[in-house]
Amino acid sequence: MEMLPFLLAPFAASLILTGIHAYLGVHVVERGVIFVDLALAQIAALGATMAILVGINPHAGAAYWISLGFTFLGAAIFSLARMRRAHIPQEAFIGIAYAVASAAAILAMSKATGETEHLKDMLVGNILMVSRKEVILTALLYGAVGLFHYIFRKNFLLISIDPKAAEAKGISIRLWDFLFYASFGFVVTSSVAIAGVLLVFCYLIVPSVGAMLFADRIGPRLAIGWTMGTLVSALGVYLSVVLDLPTGATIVCTFGGVLVLMFVVHVFLHHGRQPAEVEASGSAAVGQVRGGRR
Repeated sequence: MEMLPFLLAPFAASLILTGIHAYLGVHVVERGVIFVDLALAQIAALGATMAILVGINPHAGAAYWISLGFTFLGAAIFSLARMRRAHIPQEAFIGIAYAVASAAAILAMSKATGETEHLKDMLVGNILMVSRKEVILTALLYGAVGLFHYIFRKNFLLISIDPKAAEAKGISIRLWDFLFYASFGFVVTSSVAIAGVLLVFCYLIVPSVGAMLFADRIGPRLAIGWTMGTLVSALGVYLSVVLDLPTGATIVCTFGGVLVLMFVVHVFLHHGRQPAEVEASGSAAVGQVRGGRR
């Protein structure tokens, strides 16, 4: 009970991250651009590094807007990389962007040695030290992004699930791709500063993958993803405090362990249904043969 007030802000932050990232993860998995989160996060870090290199305080608002500007540039590149008849997968462009942004950040950091610790914190994150003010500001920002996606949910979902049908309806694929990646950039730029790249990646991908094991429709997937993210966040934050472990890494490992358990349950249920389904289909086939003989 003594730890409860201390854990309240980190847990609230994890719930906010779960809410927006589990939804965006559905789009990312459907689009097959699994590493877009890492790429945009690294591009945002490159923007922050450049801001420091020109003498801007890393905690100032200008550094955030420069980082966000770099993220928008990445969003434009990714939206243009999605072509109708592409011989090169979009994921290849995303991987190249991640590698180049990482190398450029290393080169910039070599010239801004005094602020490398801050950049390390940005990449690794420490959700346990998040403040109430950061939680409120993040909730407002993510609420605006969520409202934007809710209003235009039909376009976003159609482009992610069936881009050919979207194009047939006259929807501009590149425009809505850019809007998706730009709104995604808003989320990533803020999330990485709070939780770090690895934890943000887990919030984006793991709940969606876990949900896909048990549901095919978007609604049930979101429900399972949000439930999983909430429970894993609470367990991970608690274990990090009790065991005196880094919070982000603890939550990431907890996500991995829970996903393995979910996969085992999925395999058990799948193999449990399979004999019954085979027997039922076999009986139906026998009935059809007998009926034909009659």
